[in-house]
Order: sequence, then C-alpha cells, then structure tokens
Amino acid sequence: MKTVTQIFQQVKIISVLGNPEVEISQLTIDSRQVGPQTLFAALKGTQTDGHSYIEKAIELGASAILCEDLPEVIHSTVTYIQVNDSAESLGYASSNFYDNPSSKLKLVGITGTNGKTTTVTLLFRLFRKLGYRCGLISTVQNQIDDTVIPSTHTTPDSINLNKLLAEMVEAGCTYAFMEVSSHSVVQHRITGLSFTGAIFSNITHDHLDFHKTFDNYIKAKKGFFDMLPKTAFALVNIDDRRGSVMVQNTKASINTYSLETLATVKGRIVSDSIYGLEMEIDNKEVHFQLIGTFNAYNLMAIYGAAILLGEDKDEVLINMSSLQTAPGRFEQIVSPDTRKVGIVDYAHTPDALENVLKTIKQIKDGNQQVITIVGCGGNRDATKRPIMAKIACELSDKVILTSDNPRFEDPEEILAQMQKGVPPIDFKKTKTIIDRKEAIHFAINELSENGDIILVAGKGHETYQDIQGVKHDFDDRVIIREAFGI
Repeated sequence: MKTVTQIFQQVKIISVLGNPEVEISQLTIDSRQVGPQTLFAALKGTQTDGHSYIEKAIELGASAILCEDLPEVIHSTVTYIQVNDSAESLGYASSNFYDNPSSKLKLVGITGTNGKTTTVTLLFRLFRKLGYRCGLISTVQNQIDDTVIPSTHTTPDSINLNKLLAEMVEAGCTYAFMEVSSHSVVQHRITGLSFTGAIFSNITHDHLDFHKTFDNYIKAKKGFFDMLPKTAFALVNIDDRRGSVMVQNTKASINTYSLETLATVKGRIVSDSIYGLEMEIDNKEVHFQLIGTFNAYNLMAIYGAAILLGEDKDEVLINMSSLQTAPGRFEQIVSPDTRKVGIVDYAHTPDALENVLKTIKQIKDGNQQVITIVGCGGNRDATKRPIMAKIACELSDKVILTSDNPRFEDPEEILAQMQKGVPPIDFKKTKTIIDRKEAIHFAINELSENGDIILVAGKGHETYQDIQGVKHDFDDRVIIREAFGI
C-alpha cells in the first residue's frame, strides 16, 4: 500500500485536489474492478474514454482518480490527480506502485513486425538452459520460470505489466524477456520501465488500422529505442534498411547483426533443409533445429543479445543448437502413415507469409506440391488482404482462401477483398472456403503420397476463432492432427 504522493513521485502533475496522503491498495483502468482504496486511471482510448466512468468508479469506492480533465462534480472525499497525459503518467505511477521491478531485473525487449515471439521465446529458453531464473512476456503466453500465465495482449497494460514484473522479482528471476508492440509504445504501456537492452528484428506494413500510416508505424517502433538510457544496448538487424533509422536518436550503445553485410555480429547460412539450419557464426559452424532464413535472423538476434549480456560465446552456441521453435511458428506436423506434412505458422503479414513460403520451397523436394490455406483478420489493416492472396498464389501450387478471425466483419467481404489480389492466371488453382475447418480438411484430401506440404497460415498458436465478439474453440494444429489420425 502506498500514498498518492509516493505513487506519483517524479510524475509531472497539473494539480492535486484532495488528500495526497490517501493510501492506495490497487490501481486499475477498468471501473468494474474498482473497490475501496483504489486509484482509477481515466484513459482516453480508441474505443472509449475512461473519463466517462469516473463517477461510476467513485460510486464503487475509488479513493483517487487520475485524469486529464477534471469532472464537473468534485467529491471532497476523493483525491483527483490531473495530468496532461493519463496513460504516460500511469506508466510511471505503476512502476512506482510496484517498487520499480524492472530496475531489479535485466529486462530485454524486442520489437519488429515479424519474429518477436520466436526470438523472445528462444531467449527465455536459452537463458533457462544457461542456468538463470527468467520471466517471459509474449503474444503466446507469459511465464515466470515454470509457471505459465495466459496472455491477452502482446504487451500488457502498464499496471499488469509492472505487476507481472514484480512477481518475477519475487520469484527470484534475474532476467525478463518481452515483446514490445508498436501499440504499447504509443499507448505508454512501457513508459517508466528500465530496459537493459532492446532488439529490432524487421519492419513491414502492419497495424495500419491503428497507426494509419506506415511512417507512424515506423515512428512507434523507433520510439522504443528513443527512450533507452545510455546504460542499455540496442541491437538491430542492419540488413533491414530501417535498422539504422531505429537507433538514430538512441542514447544506448548501438550494435548490429546481419547475414549479408558487415555487422557487430555476423552470420552466414551454410545449408538450410527440413532437418535444420547449418550456420557459421563468429567463425564457428553450428547446426540448429530451426529452419529457414527468417529463423537464421532470429538466431542471430538471440546470439547477439546473449553476448551483449555477458555470456560465453561457445556455451551460448552449444545451448542454442538444441532450441526448438515457439508454438505456432513454423510448427511441423507429420502424418505417421504417409509423408504428408502440415505446417502451422502465425504468418499474418505479406512479408511473413512470403518468408514462410519461400522457406518451404527451399527445403521441399522437387515433386512435392505446396497447398496454402490463408485468411485475413477482420477489423484489421485491409490493404494487405489482396497482397496476401497474391503472394500465396505466386508461391503455392494450390491456394485456399478462408476465414481467419473475422471479428465483427463479414467473412465473405474479407475474402472478396483477398480475391482481388488473385492473378487471372491463378484463378483455377485458387478455391474459397469460408469455414476454416472445412478448408483444412479439403486441403488435406488434396495431398498426395509424395510428401506434399500444407501450410495453414495466420493463426499459429491461437486456440480460438473470433467471430462477432465470441471466441470459439479452434486450433489449426488440432484439426490437422485429427485429419492425420494422430
């Protein structure tokens, strides 16, 4: 329990009405969770404005209100903290409330369009192999050493994020690895955190439904590196032409990794097959279980971060060689009775889909056909829909367009937009099946006995399908295993 004064140390405040020494036992941005001794933070969001719920929060017993605009009715028993930006102030306040847990860990964040989940998961697994107690914050799940905590967002809100980090400290963790989404930077979810290091993977068009322009999206990613202290390291993929842009204004020490050009950490692919990657890193050849050029970049990021964190190079490479991919990231399912292969991948951007399909083409035998099942999520960036379909057609023998998470959109309309990207020459090899389960079964029936490959793209690790606000049980991997008789 802390007082308002303690919680808002070093936060720029316009005014405080009421008792600044009132004691607070919890913070929340959800008025439904308010109780006695609660501080309710009124945030201005994209869908709702928390200021509309101030009176409800007070009725439920809130002791303090964080807001940008003071309400018309002021209650003498309530403390009001007025600030310019509630979200930014809440970031610092949350850190203070939980005793600044990020400063008691070595916290490393990774941002980028593709590869975040794989890289952060592999870093977590690597450092556990190296003997450390670690925390993980990812799209798939949050984890404190062996304890798994369900994940609802790529990056939690600032209150839950600091609470989670505090639990990691309490559990004896010395490292924490987390995904940093562009949304979290703009919405100040990571404001107030102390990062030991930051990694940039790559950037392609995504989340334009939120950021509106690609330039805004780039600025959001760059904002993460702008906030780093001089004690931190910045590690960027210099083969991505915007890698250098990310660190233009950072105070952190700048480090790079690459497969194509000179860099702080340089790697080279020796061979790439269904059996894994053979790579040369720091003049040492190592075999890895992961597959594909995109994973080669993920491995370079992991290696570079581990070295910057002071680990022994040889020990790092030895332990990296046994790492396996994150759930739903190029996850392979092989039919026990035939040579048919199912691959489930979270690829939901044009660049990610292209990377996965190019990898499959590189590792497959000449006579194997590739059937791709792909959809696009509803209430998300619509500009990529025809592009996704076009890429699938260019790099597949057959394509089935189907539903992803339609959310509140009409799935038929989403698919109609995707179909606009299908070249006329590919009409015959493309089929549209709205029901995703039916689409997977249809594709599997199309597979021959020649070790054909089916790629089910877009949902990866997800165990649900979001339709009209309802999350129905659905897992691509389960459907494939059932069809394969596993």
